[in-house]
Amino acid sequence: MAEKNNANIGFEKQIWDAACVLWGHIPAAEYRKVIVGLIFLRYISSSFEKRYQELVAEGDGFEDDRDAYTMENVFFVPEKARWSAISIAAHTPEIGTVIDNAMRAIEEENKVLKNVLPKNYASPDLDKRVLGDVVDLFTNMDMGDTEQSKDLLGRTYEYCIAQFAAYEGVKGGEFYTPSSIVKTIVSILKPFSNSRVYDPCCGSGGMFVQSAKFIQEHSGNRGTISVYGQESKADTWKMAKMNMAIRGIDVDFGSYHADTFFNDLHPTLKADFIMANPPFNLSNWGQDKLTDDVRWKYGIPPAGNANYAWIQHMIHHLAPNGKIGLVLANAALTISNGAEYEIKKNIIEDDLVECIISLPAHLFYSTKIKVSLWIISKKKKQSNTTLFIDGRKLGSMTSRTIRELLDDDIEKIVRTYESYINDEKYSNETAFCYKATTEEVRKKNYNISPTKYVVGSLDADEISDWLDEKDSDTGKLYELQEKAKELNIKIDTLLRTSNSETDLLGSVSIPNILSVSSDNINHLIELRQAKNDLKKEIEITTKKVLDEIFKYWFIDYNFPDEHGLPYSENGGEMVETECGIIPQGWTFSKMGVFLTETKEKVGERTDIPEFSTTNRGVYPRSEKFNKQLSCNSSKNKVIHRGCIIFGMSREIFNFGVMKDLIGSVSPAYHVYKINDSIINPVFLELLMRNCPDYFLSLIKPGAREGQVLDKEELSKKMIVIPPIELQNRYIVLYEYLSTFISDAHKN
Repeated sequence: MAEKNNANIGFEKQIWDAACVLWGHIPAAEYRKVIVGLIFLRYISSSFEKRYQELVAEGDGFEDDRDAYTMENVFFVPEKARWSAISIAAHTPEIGTVIDNAMRAIEEENKVLKNVLPKNYASPDLDKRVLGDVVDLFTNMDMGDTEQSKDLLGRTYEYCIAQFAAYEGVKGGEFYTPSSIVKTIVSILKPFSNSRVYDPCCGSGGMFVQSAKFIQEHSGNRGTISVYGQESKADTWKMAKMNMAIRGIDVDFGSYHADTFFNDLHPTLKADFIMANPPFNLSNWGQDKLTDDVRWKYGIPPAGNANYAWIQHMIHHLAPNGKIGLVLANAALTISNGAEYEIKKNIIEDDLVECIISLPAHLFYSTKIKVSLWIISKKKKQSNTTLFIDGRKLGSMTSRTIRELLDDDIEKIVRTYESYINDEKYSNETAFCYKATTEEVRKKNYNISPTKYVVGSLDADEISDWLDEKDSDTGKLYELQEKAKELNIKIDTLLRTSNSETDLLGSVSIPNILSVSSDNINHLIELRQAKNDLKKEIEITTKKVLDEIFKYWFIDYNFPDEHGLPYSENGGEMVETECGIIPQGWTFSKMGVFLTETKEKVGERTDIPEFSTTNRGVYPRSEKFNKQLSCNSSKNKVIHRGCIIFGMSREIFNFGVMKDLIGSVSPAYHVYKINDSIINPVFLELLMRNCPDYFLSLIKPGAREGQVLDKEELSKKMIVIPPIELQNRYIVLYEYLSTFISDAHKN
């Protein structure tokens, strides 16, 4: 069974097995009409059976009392609709009729589901043998601990459509919003009891599931919110109705499915909270027939993209003190001309955009489009400002292809947002958040991408574009990475056989290796050697590119200015100081100002690993040295992350910045703490490595064992210091380019 987390249900493998049974017998697009209904039946039957056993154990004779189930928000399932009856009939010619009758019986018991459940299982187009095999798979599926807070039906269908898409090229639906995104929206907006919650493109209804759970967990009752929604696709509308019925959430989805733009089912609604994940970059949405619509307060949206039609529709339905949390493709942030630009400009000038949050990639099953979360407020606490959060580095990969925002990630976003709106202990954080004034947004031509405001936050695509323009070796770097990817595919192909499995990263099992032919084993060895050779070439090319950029930015003073243009080449202002001419905003400083020697001893602690320093940096002794490790003595020096350590050598000046959290080194080393408000520790190390001749005066001839640090020279050595924001920006670029190595050589 699959490992359970917020990014999976816990039984995806079984669901996919069911899909594979159906594969070839029905089109992928018809999948939901079979699987979703069975998931629904299996789930409510499992819940019923669990409650039935509880009532039997209580011994009061209420196991057949309908109210004993509904009071616990459990469906009362008629006997002929229970899964036990369905599983018995699995391999009979009547299995389709049995399932259809079960659906009808449930609709009779629950009027809210009238004409909602699928009843097409008796169709002659559906092979009953195949249907029976699928029923068997569901019979063996354990749903006993499925959380009611999860968007079960939407997640199920989205997962399977994504799998079909991988094999058949079928585009998956975009009606399911990953639970971690929904949880982030709900945690920010905090819908309260007696509020009106609205989703104009509700899909399978996941937003309402999380809202109800939030209110219930915060001393409210799920029945105290008024839920409104709309969905244009008939099957998805039915799925949402089932999803809400499972959880006992009363909703107004209208009496039928309808297009939100052409048939607004809630025309007078003013919602306290609007939460939505509208279809990304929807084209041909019917703009030509709606040009005079009252909803277009800020401008008529273009015919080719509905992003700003959705935004304005939501603003139109927002109560005077209401808030919106919606997911949009990143293209909506950066548009710089045309109708969308004018609408965006007008919305910003009306002081409605409270917060923009860039989300990490790989959150969705069915699309790789980069998205952001918008928070729009009718009554902002911090007027004429907008909070920008770069959350692209948050989250954790829960599988090869899916990333999830963890609870700690969501908490960090929410905590930052709340400190901003309440003006309590908020401060800008490098590479994470920035509070911008509307005037700053105007100066950036109303570009509201967080990468334009958050210090040290460069978008990978922006870096790629800049490198392509400025450095001829970068193209070779990309070419090398593509070669590495091709090698990975070839290696993976050799490892795959009909009798065994391996994941796409090439993990190897013993049966897998035994099934590979001798010729393929030899070829595999050759490919692995080619991969190692490529790794070395990528490392050399990467270092060359980074060194050239460092020199271009910090030695030649051609760092990118606020417009992305080379500072010195573009006539940037230079100022004369007693130490030389430097760019405006830069400073000179003695190293002794930001370096403080530390002599903290290990003492009696025994759990601190031992490190040593080479000319390439700081490493655990076990990784780089063959000498037997000594036990941590009381005289060893403690080193913390960000400290710079100077070593000893007969020929080479050894130094490096500590990257691990804590460690220890021999008393012979010199350890200094770095004031990182003045200089980024990694930047200092890179500066010293790129200008080695200038720093040679920091070492002096010592005793027989080699050379030692000249502390007096260190204290007065002058260096030019760029603004910390520029240092951090280069570090982001440095880390981005470094991923070429790791990405190209995953094993």
